[in-house]
Amino acid sequence: MAAAWGRAKRALATSLCISVPARQIAIEDSPPEAGVAEASSSLVQEKAESTSVSLRRLKSFGSRSSQKICSICLGGMRSGIGQALFTAECSHKFHFHCISSNVKHGNLICPICRAEWKELPGAQPADANYGRARVSPLNWPQDEGHMAVVRRLSNAYSGSLQEHLPFFRTPEAGIFNDDELIDLQSYTTNEHDAVTGSVEIKTYSEFPAIRQSVAQEVFAVLIHLKAPKSSHSACSRAPLDLVTVLDVSGSMAGTKLALLKRAMSFVIQTLGPNDRLSVIAFSSTARRLFPLRRMTLTGKQRALQDVSSLVASGGTNIADGLKRGAKVIEDRQLKNPVCSIILLSDGQDTHTLLSDRGLLNYSALVPPSILPGTGHHVQIHTFGFGSDHDSAAMHAIADLSSGTFSFIDAEGSIQDGFAQCIGGLLSVVIKEMRLSIECADEGVLLTSIKSGGYTSQVDENGRSGSVDIGDLYADEERGFLVTLHVPAAKGKTHLIKPTCTYEDAITSENIEVQGEEVSVQRPAHCVDCKMFPEVERELHRVQATEDMSAAQAAAEGGAFSQAVAILEGRRRILESQAAQSSDNQCLSLITELREMQDRVESRQRYEESGRAFMLSGLSSHTWQRATARGDSTDLSTTIHTYQTPSMVDMLQRSQTLATPGVDTLNRSPTMVPSHRSPHRFRRPTRSTKSFSGRPL
Repeated sequence: MAAAWGRAKRALATSLCISVPARQIAIEDSPPEAGVAEASSSLVQEKAESTSVSLRRLKSFGSRSSQKICSICLGGMRSGIGQALFTAECSHKFHFHCISSNVKHGNLICPICRAEWKELPGAQPADANYGRARVSPLNWPQDEGHMAVVRRLSNAYSGSLQEHLPFFRTPEAGIFNDDELIDLQSYTTNEHDAVTGSVEIKTYSEFPAIRQSVAQEVFAVLIHLKAPKSSHSACSRAPLDLVTVLDVSGSMAGTKLALLKRAMSFVIQTLGPNDRLSVIAFSSTARRLFPLRRMTLTGKQRALQDVSSLVASGGTNIADGLKRGAKVIEDRQLKNPVCSIILLSDGQDTHTLLSDRGLLNYSALVPPSILPGTGHHVQIHTFGFGSDHDSAAMHAIADLSSGTFSFIDAEGSIQDGFAQCIGGLLSVVIKEMRLSIECADEGVLLTSIKSGGYTSQVDENGRSGSVDIGDLYADEERGFLVTLHVPAAKGKTHLIKPTCTYEDAITSENIEVQGEEVSVQRPAHCVDCKMFPEVERELHRVQATEDMSAAQAAAEGGAFSQAVAILEGRRRILESQAAQSSDNQCLSLITELREMQDRVESRQRYEESGRAFMLSGLSSHTWQRATARGDSTDLSTTIHTYQTPSMVDMLQRSQTLATPGVDTLNRSPTMVPSHRSPHRFRRPTRSTKSFSGRPL
């Protein structure tokens, strides 16, 4: 039997053209059994003998291999059997699919002779496997001694063969319903200590009194909401389903990709065993690295391995990345209470669809199935990385989905940006929150609601209105200014009564919280009273946000001097107010407006970082939620924009783990001459104070 087996192997060696990589074979340290060792030695010797035969055959075969074998997939090329072939200017032939895919990923030279091509092939066919070499398994005799040797040699050769063989990707399933099962029991057992308290509702009228003979056409009332605190335990919070959609195009190569992997490593290590993570990587096309997987110890190890395997190449297809991310959300069999998508990109989308008028249609990038009003609505938190990303597209994607847009202008701050976002997502305590407003006395009418990006409505009769707020993080706050028509009246006038309804993120219990009724005194004579400071502070924030939006629109139209003037006017108003009250929020708004002025003073400055910085600021103020921009994630400053304790805690963890090299990338100044004065120097991105939107 052994002799027959030996003859079969020698016959096979002479009939196959096999080239063994010129690398020393590493045999495992553990000594094999005697029979296995002897067989291994014999097989290696016979393999070496067959190599010389193979090399002789390759020499005679090489002259015609480029005509019959595609050098990209190593598959055969024959005309007349339905295969599309491409002949380059240098006369070398390839499968049309193989070479068009090669060109699509930026390779514009011949893989054989390295000649630079001027005429390039077009788009690739729909069938991704067309023209690929197909290998059928051989029916080897299943002799245990021999198979042990094969397995050992397979491990020894695996590193070398990867350098010579083409990469075949396993096709993705049509439905992403392979999410890992959820262990509901592990966190529902601690529901009783998960959340402390309920939503806090406070109201402040513009003035405490209105003269009884006067009808006030525009009277402001501030409704201030604050979410309850939550436990810091991973077992007593709402678990998260997170999908990260990551740009791995060619522009991410080098330091950017290394920092992205490091940031994703932090995210993976931060998630708990009840949280699930799925990663989508996109370049010219998108693929799912792995399905929604629980971040247990094993799950984290596998996720870290998958993320570390990412390589950068190709173009930027954001739409395909989000399409696959949305499909993971839609097709999952089970759902965690909290769900979100994080999108990061450093470039311009190369597949953006145009509208009928030839304008960029950013709404086409977001799958309609996850937009508000659908059964699978998911917030997309976007991160624009560097100066070359499409900030308008990233802001639009976030805005359409009720998410936030962060601008990562310093390479080293990407992990901090992710940390701040994750700190919020891991502390969601309220879902589907809705604020309802009812007018009290006859003649009191609701005229408007300043709700920022949140959907609001006022009934036709003006007697009621509502704001759809959605999710809130623990300790997160929201302020809404409503304006009323108040008729002339005697005595006390009862204005409005607010009510909040929401779902507890842990228990799924529906809760209703009623606020106190707002009323004002109606004296007969004129009273000299000051505006409540809480209302004044919110008015300044709303007006500053409106001016930021107007300045950004002016800059988009090329009116940079007008944009500077708008910001300058609002800044001087706030400086006058700050001189009287020394309000921290006013001081922070002043600093932010000044920074925006500097970034919008010329087209170059605006396109470099001004647009992204302003859109990120608008995203933060519109949704009253923290975004990363400037120094907003720098904990050395004393005031921060809308940051919750959970966000600050996560930032501290991130910055504790920061390496010196990353810290240098984040903080090292690059000194360049200032546009305003040739004798002044500044950082390209100057530090920006940020603020809390609420009184402490």
